[in-house]
Amino acid sequence: MLESVETKNEVPIVSNKAIDEIDTKIAESSETIEHVRVEMKDYDNFSLEDLVAELSKLVKENPVQSIHSNVNKIKNTFNVKFGTLLKNEKSKFIEEGGNVVDFQYDNPIKSTYNSILYDYKVKKNEFYAKQENQLNENLQVKLELIENLKMLIDNADGSTMYKRFREIQDKWRSTGPIPKAKYNDTWRTYQHHVERFYDLLHLNNDLRDLDFKHNYEEKLKLVVKAEALAELDDINLAFNELQILHKMWKEDIGPVDRAHREEVWGRFSAATKIVHDKRHDFFKNLRSKFDENTEKKLSIISEIEAVDTSGNKNRSDWQKSINEIEELRNKFFKIGQVPRAKSNDIWAKFKAATRKFNIEKNNFFKDVKKEHLENLNKKKLLIEKALELKDSEDWDVATEVMKKIQADWKNIGHVPRKYSDKLWKEFKDACNYYFDRLHSEQDAGSKEELEVFNKKKELLKQIKESIENKVEITLDKLKEYVNSWRKLGRVPFEMKHIEIKFNKLIDKIVAENPIDVKEVEMIKFENLINSYLEQKNYKKLNGEQLFVRKKIDETIREIQQLENNIGFISNATKDNPLLKNVMENIRAYKEKLEIWKSKLAYLKKLDY
Repeated sequence: MLESVETKNEVPIVSNKAIDEIDTKIAESSETIEHVRVEMKDYDNFSLEDLVAELSKLVKENPVQSIHSNVNKIKNTFNVKFGTLLKNEKSKFIEEGGNVVDFQYDNPIKSTYNSILYDYKVKKNEFYAKQENQLNENLQVKLELIENLKMLIDNADGSTMYKRFREIQDKWRSTGPIPKAKYNDTWRTYQHHVERFYDLLHLNNDLRDLDFKHNYEEKLKLVVKAEALAELDDINLAFNELQILHKMWKEDIGPVDRAHREEVWGRFSAATKIVHDKRHDFFKNLRSKFDENTEKKLSIISEIEAVDTSGNKNRSDWQKSINEIEELRNKFFKIGQVPRAKSNDIWAKFKAATRKFNIEKNNFFKDVKKEHLENLNKKKLLIEKALELKDSEDWDVATEVMKKIQADWKNIGHVPRKYSDKLWKEFKDACNYYFDRLHSEQDAGSKEELEVFNKKKELLKQIKESIENKVEITLDKLKEYVNSWRKLGRVPFEMKHIEIKFNKLIDKIVAENPIDVKEVEMIKFENLINSYLEQKNYKKLNGEQLFVRKKIDETIREIQQLENNIGFISNATKDNPLLKNVMENIRAYKEKLEIWKSKLAYLKKLDY
């Protein structure tokens, strides 16, 4: 016969922060399905290719719940290694003249890695969806067992109830995990009715007492282990082991008799509290460190916000700012954790600070990109000019233009990197082709010009001998010398000094022989102009014409000024020294004016 159950006789569930925390942790782990862990290899020493091969093997050959830790380790290792590779490729790209905004890097190994990771995520999602269904099915089984237990108590048969109770216990233990949100309430309800069963059981007292004794001994063992854990320095290990002990207490060991129930639970909960308090102190210190980390991270965010880009005018300036931001980012990520309550806020501030910088940077490089496209079109035009001139035989004009477009090319800034090498090759090939032809022409011309130099040197020697021998040199003879000199042609550029020697000899001949100065001036002028014509130096010719016109204007003004001055010499006779001086100056200027006009007339006759 079963006695009625009075609520006042039930053993209350002891509740404190330590026990509540353990219960919560056990509930969180209640959904965990046991599995065989896969060996964790030294992935840090794997190459990118080996990491991808290992990831593929894990996903294909193992249950998804068994490889979670391995996959996470591979992901972290792969990201670090690939990040280093990406950073090196970016640095190389920038060193070669590329722009940050143009940087792109594709690697097949990354595509393969992403594909395998996607397969893993699909399998994981399928597993957890299936697990959720299984957890709910297990919950229904346990709820039915509780109902069966209640019915067993309410409708007990002394001869069979204990056997039936054992069957319920075995079924309870063999049923798999249930949803963590239902775990504690379900267990407490079950445990309450188990204790009711033992408290009301009068039949088979020997079996009941034997159970109580066995359970008491097993729980004492757990108490001893819990008290030993309280002495451990490794607080995380102690807390994890304590969770296992509590789970065994709940799920593997039944109740003890009322006489020992509070005593054994008191010791077990006291040991639990010690571990809990030590863990609480540990995390309190850790939180203090987290607070320090908060201040450090906020300080770095302030530094990022203070980076001044207003003075950045070129790529070099921006690259310095980019390096500065990158250094601050690295410092930020090296700082440890912050309190969870502040984590999102700090991360938002960090992203806002870096986003502000990135917007400014991207705006600059957008303008740079536009400038690069403009530079691209400018260089294409120069290439077109170079291609047009590369076969030219108008050496003097073409050479000047080629030299100018080479100088213009150097002054044009960067172009998009993907076009840079191709454009430079086209331009260089066209220029090299022209200058190779020019040098071949110059090599052939140099031999001829050297022969001219030797002939002019010989003529110079003949003229010197005539002067030294006091031979009279007439105007016709002088013209003959000049014509012969000019007909010989050009000398090498580095030997132009012989022209100066020739002009000095002409001056000496004029000084030592009765030759008209005007005629000599024209002979020398014609010789100079003809040398420009031979060299096709049209710039010098144009400059000479401007010079002659200027001298004509200056001379006319001088004559007019002198003629005006005569008007200020009142009542002067022809013998007046002042008047005579002015008249002589006017005559000299008029002679010069005639010479300048003759020079201009000669220049006008030329066809160049």
